[in-house]
Amino acid sequence: MDPAVFADDLVLTGPTASGKSAVGLSLAVKLGAEIISMDSMALYRGMDVGTAKPSAADQARVPYHLLDALNPWDSSSLAWWLKSAAAAAAAIRAGGRRVLFVGGTPLYLKGLLCGIFEGPAADENLRRRLELEGGPALHLRLERVDPMSARKLHPNDVRRLVRAIEIYELTGKPMSQWQRQFATPQPRRFAPLWLDLPRPELYDRINRRVVQMMHGGWLDEVRRLALLPEALSKEARQALGYKELLDHLAGRAGLEETIALIQTRSRQFAKRQLTWFRNLDGCEPLSIGPAESPEAIATRACERWFGKGATV
Repeated sequence: MDPAVFADDLVLTGPTASGKSAVGLSLAVKLGAEIISMDSMALYRGMDVGTAKPSAADQARVPYHLLDALNPWDSSSLAWWLKSAAAAAAAIRAGGRRVLFVGGTPLYLKGLLCGIFEGPAADENLRRRLELEGGPALHLRLERVDPMSARKLHPNDVRRLVRAIEIYELTGKPMSQWQRQFATPQPRRFAPLWLDLPRPELYDRINRRVVQMMHGGWLDEVRRLALLPEALSKEARQALGYKELLDHLAGRAGLEETIALIQTRSRQFAKRQLTWFRNLDGCEPLSIGPAESPEAIATRACERWFGKGATV
């Protein structure tokens, strides 16, 4: 996926509980934009409270895309999301509207800015021959042609070893070399902005939001998901708090202990997000005050993108 297809689109991101959804809504109203969700868990139907999806009223004010796109037992991938986002963005532009990405999934953000190497189509005959060699032999073969990829893969990870060798055989170039081409953000018209607020305020917001979600029916939501005819997919289970609440429902942890654990893991996730945003070239922080309104923050974001007093 070539990131140039998104080069003129606006991107607002930030750590969990930083207020990006409210700021994004204000921006979309101000700019006449439609929002494409950049949240890997908001893709799933029925996972509403715990992913802080926009309310029905907010969705009536502004069109949102890539919300409720999958069943909770479906799998997703970065490549699938980028293709879906590109299709949604093209439709928005065709309607004469701006595209605004809002969300905090770091992998999606990097894919949006850098693109990804999708690789050649699978060669089933080649794959069958390679699989017969077994993991250790494949690992030795990969060490000879692509030592960088070999260092990242376990000798028993046959599926990935086969794919790495397949890419080399079909393209004549190691997978690690292809991937390096997609490690740096490409030039953009507007710098992605990430909401930056003091760490104590962010952590306090996270703690309070977890409690608010519990009061808002999060446990009942997880109880309904647990009763579905199919189990949550591996990707859906990665959503913050859902695994912990499922463990609670299974009797493996008390409620207070579970809430405290979700708060801790949410703070840890926010810390990792901040590391991504700070280290991803081209992303710029937008410092915000604890009492600043979403409308005021949206106004300052517009000034950063278009200049003070510009007509947007």
